[in-house]
Amino acid sequence: MTGVGWAYELAESLLRESLPRRWAHTEGVAACARWLAPVVEGRSEVLEAAAVLHDVGYAPALVQTGFHPLDGARHLRTVPAVDDRVVRLVANHSFALLEAEERGLRAELAGEFPLLDDPLLVDALVYCDMTTTPEGGRTTSVARVEEILGRYGADSVVGRFIRRAAPEIHGSVERVRAAADAAGVTL
Repeated sequence: MTGVGWAYELAESLLRESLPRRWAHTEGVAACARWLAPVVEGRSEVLEAAAVLHDVGYAPALVQTGFHPLDGARHLRTVPAVDDRVVRLVANHSFALLEAEERGLRAELAGEFPLLDDPLLVDALVYCDMTTTPEGGRTTSVARVEEILGRYGADSVVGRFIRRAAPEIHGSVERVRAAADAAGVTL
């Protein structure tokens, strides 16, 4: 598929009515991806499609395992002509392998959806997701990690994951900032 309109239509159909707050977050993540287009150069459509689709696995109609990156990627794999890079980015967004490990799903996730070998694209999606509030506004990765901890609790599966992932998340954010600076893009 070319363009990203299909991705917006799909994500909106799955999230807007059933999970309006998740849809607002998704719109903010996608807007961030558009801002990063000059940084990722010829891969901007892949980034934007992955950004708008990264949380579709939360849609009630798609929940199978209860782990949204895996559920979303499994659904996207069934959509004709979706770029494999988009599917793999959705499956592995924001260090999902660490959460998959907490849930006993690491082997499944890694076996079905190998990490994408494009560090800048991977970091760019982390940046977009982890600098966007649940309401779709801009924030820092530090504030976002704290918000997630507050929402889920430090001892929950998500809390344990986000504490482990925090250094990696902040590293991704810093690498994207450096790449944006080098490209002359103000974040």
